[in-house]
Amino acid sequence: MQRVFRRRSHRGKAFLLALVVGLLAALSVTTVVLAESPSPADKLILRAGWTNDPDNLNPFIGYESSSYEVWRLNYNLLTGWDAATLEPAPELAESWEISDDGKVWTFKIRQDATWQDGEPVTAKDVAWTFNTIIEEELSAFTLYTEFIERVETPDDYTARFICSQPKANMLGLWVFILPEHIWGKIPAKALAETFANDPPIIGSGPFQVVEWKKGEFLRMEANKDYWGGAPTIDEVIFQTYNNSDTMAQDLKAGALDCAWNIPTAQVEPLDALPDVTAHGYTPVGMDELGFNCYEGEASLGHPVLRDPAFRRALNYAVDKEQIKQIAYSGFGIPGLSIIQPDKYTDPDWHWQPPEPYEFDLEKAKSELDAAGYTDEDGDGVREYEGEPITLRLYARSESAESQKSGKLITGWFEQVGLDIKYEVIDDGVLGDKQFNYNDDDEFAPDFDMFIWGWGGDIDPNFILSIFTTAQIESWSDCNWSNEEYDELFSEQQRTIDPDARKQIIDRMQEIWYEESPYIILQYPDNFEAYNTGKWTGWTRSPAEVGSVWYNATVYDTYLNLKPNTETATSGGSNTGLIVGIIVGAVVVIGIVLLILLRRRPKATEEV
Repeated sequence: MQRVFRRRSHRGKAFLLALVVGLLAALSVTTVVLAESPSPADKLILRAGWTNDPDNLNPFIGYESSSYEVWRLNYNLLTGWDAATLEPAPELAESWEISDDGKVWTFKIRQDATWQDGEPVTAKDVAWTFNTIIEEELSAFTLYTEFIERVETPDDYTARFICSQPKANMLGLWVFILPEHIWGKIPAKALAETFANDPPIIGSGPFQVVEWKKGEFLRMEANKDYWGGAPTIDEVIFQTYNNSDTMAQDLKAGALDCAWNIPTAQVEPLDALPDVTAHGYTPVGMDELGFNCYEGEASLGHPVLRDPAFRRALNYAVDKEQIKQIAYSGFGIPGLSIIQPDKYTDPDWHWQPPEPYEFDLEKAKSELDAAGYTDEDGDGVREYEGEPITLRLYARSESAESQKSGKLITGWFEQVGLDIKYEVIDDGVLGDKQFNYNDDDEFAPDFDMFIWGWGGDIDPNFILSIFTTAQIESWSDCNWSNEEYDELFSEQQRTIDPDARKQIIDRMQEIWYEESPYIILQYPDNFEAYNTGKWTGWTRSPAEVGSVWYNATVYDTYLNLKPNTETATSGGSNTGLIVGIIVGAVVVIGIVLLILLRRRPKATEEV
């Protein structure tokens, strides 16, 4: 999310001066790296590189995946997941039971958990968190509190959830438990809009955010009093990069211990290194082409996108296999429905369309003709109510895959008779457009089409929920609404039997596929690399096929990591390489200064 700013330099002698300044700057940065790399006797530091900067440290406001990674380390959930199987596992709740009618869940809260300021964690913190979300309608988490009427606390370590209906996803609630003695003092409006949650952040998790410089790095210190056992490492430093190739080079040089979102071209070279493991994995999630389906009068989206027939026709104008090969370098799986295949068992929540849309530009043209969108004046652009159909398409500056996909889609859509205005913007700008309000405080989403992606929960409830009418102006970014889909969503939430729930979710996916508020482009692979020579304890989740970190689901790697040998350096930087850089920089600076002195102009000259 960072921007590269490069000043223009004067030619000639000023160029040499700029070179000196640049070398001096590099030298100063290198010196800082050395200064911030304590000896093994001081601290064990894990340095992790990512390309996705946190957007906000308040869980009621933030939405980036990096923010969730941080919250997962700083806070605890009621229940978590087993790293190997991703089955529900105890966390702050060490046990639970459910009433015969499925409407009352009773959780026993562990008595050895404390907040990072020393205060005990109790059931009252659990109750305050959930009751506040419910009573104040804090939309970031209301999709998880559906059917929960209230949470009672018979004693300090019992939390009783009273539900209006049986709740199928009760053991998959991605709600961070917050300390009432801190958050309870903050007005509800501030919770959802302005509270920054500046470091140090008080949670109950294994690490604590103590420093954050947006666009640069975020630093977390180990919670040595963590109820699950103190981590071996003392600190985690998440380093933000705006260039994934630079990040990969830093991993090679030893300045990083692990990196997420490395370029596909770097996977094999990194994996070939004796002390590095690099691989791809397919997380729960999808990348999509989204449409602005909002039917409100204040919408700034093109009205043609409200027509399911128009959106359905565009499915035939997207070659997902070519997108996979060109935009994703041949990795990943071309997308179909909102729940990906080969990810779930007992049951498999994925629904397979009996007749998937196939890439066929002529079919797309005929479908658009049949829907009434023709080119009456013969200028090559179809019309809507007598005007040419011009649509804005936004790709993300943070994602090369998004940008490559956008270029391909622009070409195909123009071939079927649409005028496309393609633009690359960053996440923040796109988010502002998706959740735009006009001067009268009316919701006025200001976009036509976008390319972005979603990560999903272990339970399918979350990814299904973002398409409900209730999530418009909240998690929904396409603003699609369908009454039958909404009714089925509520029904699947209260259906405890997995097979019966599967039938309902299949029908939901069928409705969604027919109306096409999205076109799923890919179930993309992610790529990570990590230093196995220096560290031991990297834990893949799920076992053998998942990631070792940056999954925001489990944090076993952070707890399990230990130095591989007694001589492993703690800072993660390659001292020999850095010293060489320093020496080389000094030599070059000396040469350049000598040239400048010999060619020094008269005092009256200006550079």
